Amino acid sequence: MNIAKVKVKERVINAEGVRYKALNYMVEKALKNGAKKIKLINVNGQRYIADGVKDEVEIELQGTPGDDLGSFMNGPKITVYGNAQDGIGNTMNDGKIIVHGDARDIVGHSMRGGKIYVNGDVGYRVGIHMKEYKGNYPIIIAAGVAGDFLGEYMAGGRIIILGIKGNTGEISGDWIATGIHGGIIYIRGEVPESKLGVAVKMMETNDDDRKFLRAALKEFCETFNHDLEDVLKAEFTKITPMTHRPFGKMYTD
Repeated sequence: MNIAKVKVKERVINAEGVRYKALNYMVEKALKNGAKKIKLINVNGQRYIADGVKDEVEIELQGTPGDDLGSFMNGPKITVYGNAQDGIGNTMNDGKIIVHGDARDIVGHSMRGGKIYVNGDVGYRVGIHMKEYKGNYPIIIAAGVAGDFLGEYMAGGRIIILGIKGNTGEISGDWIATGIHGGIIYIRGEVPESKLGVAVKMMETNDDDRKFLRAALKEFCETFNHDLEDVLKAEFTKITPMTHRPFGKMYTD
């Protein structure tokens, strides 16, 4: 039987000097015309790229995208060869965002599914308001370090901070998991108790945790050519909610 080879439709768009509204219109038009892979070159701060896209397409960005890359998206794979600004993956439902550099604040804000991989540092309030439903949960992994208020108000999902690249300081900032009432944060290495937020507890990892970490980090390490076994040599600190109502005592019944 002869099997016809289907050529992947690819579109290259030069973003140099193009305002964000015009660039997003060009991306939308390419998708409507059947493009399955889009390369954006010379990206420089344009916002809202691939927001709300539901197609299973690949979008490659060369440069630094602006705020809210991949917000509300449901399926695409976005790869950034450079750094990313604030709010990548904001309220995304499914898909994958891969950043080969650093990403800044509120990575994965209100994220409900999919994966975000960052091969550098991440900023403040990473994973704020992340959610999960039944077996569907989002995952954020960073090879570098994280700023203050990591996992603030988390309601679900998983965050893994490795501290193996980038900044050589402490792996996470202060007020980790402030207001958390669901989900799990894993930090490679020891975490001083003084860095924790309100109503948070640290636990030792168990067999289920180690199984999850190996599976999640296998794909991450393959993506960025890290040695999985080296990454797993260190112990991980597991951070979880102490209660599902961390600020319950502040209000009257």
